[in-house]
Amino acid sequence: YEPPMLLNLLKNEKVTFSHCVPTILHMLLSSPAIKEVDLNGWKVIIGGSLLPKALCKAAMGLGIDIFAGYGMSETCPILTLAQLGPEMTGLGIDEEVAIRCKTGKPIPLVDLRIVDPEMRDTDSDAGATGEIVVRAPWLTQGYLKDPEGSKQLWAGGYLHTSDVASRDEKGYVQISDRIKDVIKTGGEWVSSLALEDIIAQHPSVGETAVIGRPDDKWGERPMALIVAKPGATVSEEEIRAHVKDYASRGVISKFGVPEKILFVTAIEKTSVGKLDKKLLRQKYAQ
Repeated sequence: YEPPMLLNLLKNEKVTFSHCVPTILHMLLSSPAIKEVDLNGWKVIIGGSLLPKALCKAAMGLGIDIFAGYGMSETCPILTLAQLGPEMTGLGIDEEVAIRCKTGKPIPLVDLRIVDPEMRDTDSDAGATGEIVVRAPWLTQGYLKDPEGSKQLWAGGYLHTSDVASRDEKGYVQISDRIKDVIKTGGEWVSSLALEDIIAQHPSVGETAVIGRPDDKWGERPMALIVAKPGATVSEEEIRAHVKDYASRGVISKFGVPEKILFVTAIEKTSVGKLDKKLLRQKYAQ
């Protein structure tokens, strides 16, 4: 992707609505060419991975109407949107960002449940977690030449997403992690997405990915990969202190403070711009 070219297209073609992954938006906002383009009023749905609060706030500062959406290839693709209701027009900036970065509310015709392994609803109490399972008229019915995978996908009559989530008192869903990406450490489950969001709010951090590394004592320990913003300097101690501050306030478990922090020039991604957690786990397993 070439940010100057994309920004030029947005300007010349008078684009008003787009969808992209956070990585692409981050590249656009970090490009020097952003100063030459007025993005006020541009509406953008962010999907593919968590919308970091810092990125959302930066986009809103440029007048971009940004909010998260959620879906997957098997759901063709959208299930939820994190749009603000009309009663939320008076929210402060931080409250508004928090809503816009949620996974969102199910769109019409989507039957979305949050369940335990026995398919029992877990979200009768706000904040309880479970797996997102869904039904809608447009979902895939299975995988080509994979009857066992198709059977598992639709176990219990709902499509299983493998995403762990909760639902708040206003009905907004919030994904905490992929089942395979949750870090199991010290007898607790730590969300890699929550850790990434916290680390990304440090003013010197441009991009981050968190994975679990095998540990003989704790089972797994969090490892953070960080790309610093251009011209910025930041140390491991600063990042740990930043995360510990959130842990002291109960935002995340104390076991979520990264055991290892590695500063890199780039973080591996998939062909569609998502963090390649599978490759990162393989690369940094030792």
